[in-house]
Amino acid sequence: MRRVAVLGAGTMGHGIAQAAAAAGFEVVLRDLEESFVEKGLRSIESNLNKGVERGKVTEEERARTLSNVRTTTRLEETTGSDLFVEAVPERLDLKRETLRAVERLNPAAFIFATNTSSLSISEIAEGARRPDLVVGLHFFNPVHLMRLIEIVVGRETSPETIEAVRAVAVRMKKEPIVVKDVPGFASSRLGVALGLEAMRMVEEGVAAAKDIDTAMELGYNHPMGPLRLTDLVGLDVRLHIAEYLHAKLGSERFRPPDILRRMVAEGKLGKKSGEGFYRWEEK
Repeated sequence: MRRVAVLGAGTMGHGIAQAAAAAGFEVVLRDLEESFVEKGLRSIESNLNKGVERGKVTEEERARTLSNVRTTTRLEETTGSDLFVEAVPERLDLKRETLRAVERLNPAAFIFATNTSSLSISEIAEGARRPDLVVGLHFFNPVHLMRLIEIVVGRETSPETIEAVRAVAVRMKKEPIVVKDVPGFASSRLGVALGLEAMRMVEEGVAAAKDIDTAMELGYNHPMGPLRLTDLVGLDVRLHIAEYLHAKLGSERFRPPDILRRMVAEGKLGKKSGEGFYRWEEK
């Protein structure tokens, strides 16, 4: 593995690009518009600057990481990459289209890793030229700080592909776990269930959002409460995942509560909109 292409420069995409570049990979960060990739690159720079300020990153590491990243809006400029990490919105059709587009441009073999947090790897790989080279590589937000990474094994994912992406994860200083391709995998299934129950508690007036989060942070040693985490992930993203899990698993625990539907309809999407279960100064 030498060259990594990250498709999508949003919240997850730019973080994946940063982690790969910090690990010494040549990284191409691609998105549809110049403003998207510019924003992604600024976010990487901001993360690195904060790391330097806190003594977690040296000036040399900062410079080396940035030198390993280049951006583009042209998918053609990602050709020849050894690993493609897809970080486009959570839509099965869009992820499949992305894989097909990469296949058309790359006659040689490559690994295609999807960062989906809940969609089926096997369904994404359906009709692929090499389904054995399609795998889930589920990072966590913020990518440059979170150590966990889920390697999700599709129906036809090969053992060689699993070992290759495991090596990439370790090189990125992540702790990989390997899970079956089931709805929600391990992390999303557990995390969404906890988040939805916390929302129901707010809805029922059990306690304020901050107090519910504090209960989990101090009582169960979670680094962040489920409602603050929901704000960071995005309420619209949480709603989409909950609807998917409810449809696939048929369990009432994943039925989206009314408060979530209402807040999304009102545009209260969390940090990215400035308001969710909390108010955020920066949008």
